[in-house]
Amino acid sequence: MPTNQFKRGELYSVITGMATTAIARRLQKYFRQAALEITVEQWSILVHLWKENGLSQQDLCNRTFRDKPSVTRLLDNMEKQGLVKRVSSKTDKRINKIELTAAGHQLKDQTTEMANQTLNDGLEGLTKEEIEIGKKVLQQVYDNLK
Repeated sequence: MPTNQFKRGELYSVITGMATTAIARRLQKYFRQAALEITVEQWSILVHLWKENGLSQQDLCNRTFRDKPSVTRLLDNMEKQGLVKRVSSKTDKRINKIELTAAGHQLKDQTTEMANQTLNDGLEGLTKEEIEIGKKVLQQVYDNLK
């Protein structure tokens, strides 16, 4: 197993953190330019609900790597905005299922296009091979640590 000595700023967490922040800022900028009143954090919740509507709040916590209070706050705001609604589970009244409203569904195409543009902006100048290597390396780091 190799022992790596990194200089300040070369740590994976620093590099990936900076890239993640830059991507989030660019996507948020696109949302503002389109006069969309959602945050990148809210959008990440929407993405999971577009894939599987009616997830529980705990499922959303697990899938977005956020704690329950954070997701509760996001969902409270999204509910006020009319993007989602909480529906009691038919099998367990302690569980709320989170369902998209028509307004939540309507954001999918426009915001997905903005997210794709953001990724294209970030990957500019990289070859397909470089992108695949980067994905493979980051996936392996994640798999090693989960």
